[in-house]
Amino acid sequence: MTGSFIINNLAGLLVVTSILTTIVRAIPTSIVMYGFQSLVLVMIMFAIGNYFAASELYSWAVTAIVTKVILVPLIVYLTYRKMKKAKIEGGILPVSVIVIFAALIMFACHFVVQPVKLPLVSELKPVLAVSLGHFLIGLMCIISQRNILKQIFGYCLMENGASLTLALLANRVPKLVEIGITTDAIFAVVVMCYFARRIYCVLHTLDANKLNTLKG
Repeated sequence: MTGSFIINNLAGLLVVTSILTTIVRAIPTSIVMYGFQSLVLVMIMFAIGNYFAASELYSWAVTAIVTKVILVPLIVYLTYRKMKKAKIEGGILPVSVIVIFAALIMFACHFVVQPVKLPLVSELKPVLAVSLGHFLIGLMCIISQRNILKQIFGYCLMENGASLTLALLANRVPKLVEIGITTDAIFAVVVMCYFARRIYCVLHTLDANKLNTLKG
């Protein structure tokens, strides 16, 4: 199998895991699915690094293992563990509608990237489509979910999509920049989890629809 074939198929697996992270109701299951997705992203980084002989991506991938595969899921789980009694609200949209929207997003992204003429991605256009679609699926997760922790995962999915785009198009940037890009998610997730805990302490719910009680 060629390198491009492996990368494109791993990118397809990334889409599947992003949809599962969005639609599963149980928070622990979402945490596991996000961790697995981040592991797939790491595998793609290693594969792209090998494909383009970009050794800089290897350090980025190792950093992603620590941050995205281990720390982010751990932080969200520790936050969830302190709020286990919180009711797990369903999504605003039915699961079937979310899956259809995700399919439409990926279908549209496939055509959006076709005019791109960069030699760098001539054989990896499916990956470019996935990176764009992954960002939009993360946005859909934020919009379609009522549970604040699930909305945090939406941000993480968007960040993974952006990381994939950078790994594909900017895989030779200095290592310090790559590491900084990868670790920024940690600080954002810490802040969001802190506010989620504060909201739960005050309102005893993680339902984002009930935040209108904070007005006035």
